[in-house]
Amino acid sequence: MATVRSATRARETFLPFAPPMVGEEEIQEVAETLRSPWISTGPKTQRFELEFGRYLGAPGALALNSCTAALHTALVTLKIGPGDEVITTPITFAASVNVIEHVGARPVLVDVEPDTLNLDPVKVEAAITPRARAILPVHFAGHPVDLDPILEIAHQHGLAVVEDAAHAFPARYRGRPIGSGSNPTAFSFYATKNLTTGEGGMLTGEPEFLNRARIVSMHGMSRDAWRRYDKGGSWRYEVLLPGFKYNMSDIQASLGLCQLRRIDDFQRRRREVVAQYQQAFSGHDALEVPIERPDVEHAWHLYVLRLRPDVLRIDRDRVIEELRVRNIGTSVHFIPVHLHPYVRDKYGYRPNAFPVAYSNYLRMLSLPLYPKLTDRDVADVIRAVLDVVEAHRR
Repeated sequence: MATVRSATRARETFLPFAPPMVGEEEIQEVAETLRSPWISTGPKTQRFELEFGRYLGAPGALALNSCTAALHTALVTLKIGPGDEVITTPITFAASVNVIEHVGARPVLVDVEPDTLNLDPVKVEAAITPRARAILPVHFAGHPVDLDPILEIAHQHGLAVVEDAAHAFPARYRGRPIGSGSNPTAFSFYATKNLTTGEGGMLTGEPEFLNRARIVSMHGMSRDAWRRYDKGGSWRYEVLLPGFKYNMSDIQASLGLCQLRRIDDFQRRRREVVAQYQQAFSGHDALEVPIERPDVEHAWHLYVLRLRPDVLRIDRDRVIEELRVRNIGTSVHFIPVHLHPYVRDKYGYRPNAFPVAYSNYLRMLSLPLYPKLTDRDVADVIRAVLDVVEAHRR
């Protein structure tokens, strides 16, 4: 096994890949909630739903305990089930496909566009069969999917569109915020996301759809606890269907309310970091930088750098190890879904079944990108990346 090359000017401390951006304001808001009469789903959750929906210009919003819960709730509310097919991408976290499996439907994977690594609309149309019920596009890394062609395809074939926007707050497509449309859109507030509630998610969409989704997400009950136990509430409720326990707590919503007030500043810093990375890496023959198409506003949840293996003597995994030795944390987004044993074995996929997804997976790594990064941190990342690729050129 080759020895990892020692860094000549490595950082003295490890730079983590993606710590949360939580400050004193969030701590005070959570403390206030803990001192209040209500800590589970209640007034702050309702307020977070209203303010999040208002920020996006969404028809409505439903706060949940994860993006996975939001996706699952959307599919259940749409009554997608056994015998149905849902078209989605292999370049995503397993949750996007797991929720399709949970409702008993079949995930139909199609390949991605080579520049954005988002679902390719041309391949989507080719994959539609009489069993197709929905398309589940994923806004990879925060770059919006080319939505208009997908929405048109869905309209022509009578399909639902459920957007996985785990990475895409706050992104825009042709001037429209992701999540502002009528179709269900699921957001993630996991610890690494642009806005975090620790764990949590949001489902946006039409009010009538969200009213049904709210029942699905709360044990199938006709009333949540706050509406039963608050002043003027009634203890009576009915279980209308076998629902789930997917509600967000007021503790989580407290974090979300603070983060929502700070999101514009967070995004400004993310764009500053991206600009430094782009300037340093653009034009380097060993590196391919992420793009931002002119008709979108990227959320820049991830900065996914792609290596050019014909220029380097080492592979992606070795580059990651070289960066770790230099105290730079990285990650890979994602191991394509069809490579995981469950999906691979159930559906008989070979690694190259989706050649664009697979070939890009082998050469991608995600660099640190978050508002806490200082200019010195960014310079350390840049120096380490360039040091590695220069040291291992062919």
